[in-house]
Amino acid sequence: MPARLVDRNPVVPSDQLIAQMVPPAMFDDVSFSSYIPDPKEPTQAAAVAKAEEFASKVQKIRGKGKRGLFGKKTPAIGAGLYLDGGFGVGKTHLLASIYHSVPEPKAFGTFVELTHVVGALGFNKALEELSGHSVLCIDEFELDDPGDTMLVSRLLSELSQRGVSIVATSNTLPGQLGEGRFAAEDFLREIKKLGSIFESVRVDGPDYRHRDLPPAPEPTSESELIERADTVDGATLDDFDELLAHLSTLHPSRYGKLLDGVPAVFLKNVHPASDQAIALRLVVLADRLYDAGIPVTASGSKLDEIFTEEMLAGGYRKKYLRATSRLLALSRFAAVG
Repeated sequence: MPARLVDRNPVVPSDQLIAQMVPPAMFDDVSFSSYIPDPKEPTQAAAVAKAEEFASKVQKIRGKGKRGLFGKKTPAIGAGLYLDGGFGVGKTHLLASIYHSVPEPKAFGTFVELTHVVGALGFNKALEELSGHSVLCIDEFELDDPGDTMLVSRLLSELSQRGVSIVATSNTLPGQLGEGRFAAEDFLREIKKLGSIFESVRVDGPDYRHRDLPPAPEPTSESELIERADTVDGATLDDFDELLAHLSTLHPSRYGKLLDGVPAVFLKNVHPASDQAIALRLVVLADRLYDAGIPVTASGSKLDEIFTEEMLAGGYRKKYLRATSRLLALSRFAAVG
């Protein structure tokens, strides 16, 4: 009988939060040379060159420093790079390639993971832990509220001043982060500060996850879902509503641990999310599933119907589209497997 995710209550010790900030396993072996630019998209080759140049800067910066008063050496200012582009054009591949090319200590995580780490450790402790790093790699940089903006802006500014280089990926240029959602004067001022940290580089191209692939698979019947789950050793089988309720009891920083060792996830009675709080938890879960490359099979609604049209028309549109893209990729993987 398959196990259930709702029966798992993982704990991540605070001293391991930054230590576990590494690229997803699917990016363990990527490099600049393994990124194959599309000849029809010249920005891709240019982005590879910029990423390699940035990695070289990072290595040099850590060996530099200025002698201040009393001969004390202060760190050089960190470099900043911002890879902007649509879904599935290889930005995370380049981000991981930078990570693999620079010296320890270093950290890699999504924007959401970073805010969760800062929330769990506290600002000063997070700043202290990250200050000795050569680089902080931030994937899917998307700001959703003024509080997160000011927190991250302050953190990145102070890290940069301490010699930590910062590279980020997103689907929105730094000066446009939060555009259309918040117009508070403080928020706009913080966005401008963030934009000044980064050199922006565009990466164009179609979403590789959807190239030559069919539409979302039709949902599996519940009886077939249960039968298939029984054939996969270590797979989990959960009722969708029960899983959503369980996710609400866990800090999002624990979602990755929740999936440790799970080879496949089966979900019964999938349906559109009822509200935004639930939808945003599903975004984090989709990210962790995708990071781990765990196939997803569902009964009920199609996986591209989880986020309603109303949600897709709102301020979190890009998060929902990314999650949908990733869930579809995982469901196709399950269909092939």
